[in-house]
Amino acid sequence: MRLFSALYDRMLQWSQHRHAPFYLACLSFVEASFFPLPPDLMLAPMAISRPQKAWWYATLTTLCSVLGGIVGYLLGMFFISLIEPYFIQMGYQVAYYKVQHWFLVWGFWALFFAGFTPIPYKVFTITSGAVGMPVVPFLLASLVGRASRFYLVSGLMRAGGSRMNNQLRKYIDWLGWMFLVGISVLLLVYFCRK
Repeated sequence: MRLFSALYDRMLQWSQHRHAPFYLACLSFVEASFFPLPPDLMLAPMAISRPQKAWWYATLTTLCSVLGGIVGYLLGMFFISLIEPYFIQMGYQVAYYKVQHWFLVWGFWALFFAGFTPIPYKVFTITSGAVGMPVVPFLLASLVGRASRFYLVSGLMRAGGSRMNNQLRKYIDWLGWMFLVGISVLLLVYFCRK
């Protein structure tokens, strides 16, 4: 089934839109506090289609994600009692408690590595505010962690260029299904261990 290649082609079309940077900025902002889709879904095709702007897209994504993270931090700081039922309803309760534990054990580093975990970044930003993480380390970890992720994505897409585009198009369905199977197996193992 060619589900992922159709989505990939659609994302490439959207990445060519004249307002694509604005949409990328909005997606990056809302993803860090409440929206479920990661900005990589727009960043990667935009960096492939316009490699000369890949570093600008990574910068835009990073800054807007950190700004959205500040909103998530404030939500956690002032409204965690209102947000917690939604975490439970959306299935983030286990992740939320796990992230709380990580903050107690690793503090700054938990947020720094947040961009590279399958746990949505918003869980980290809201938890940061809920546990009272100091603002300066929060901003520093968010900036460095998010920049590392987004510059890596942009750099890989820029370096690969049209060759990367051709390879992604060729294998996107296989990779997409393998990713879904992998995530399903990890979730199954994780919940069966409890």
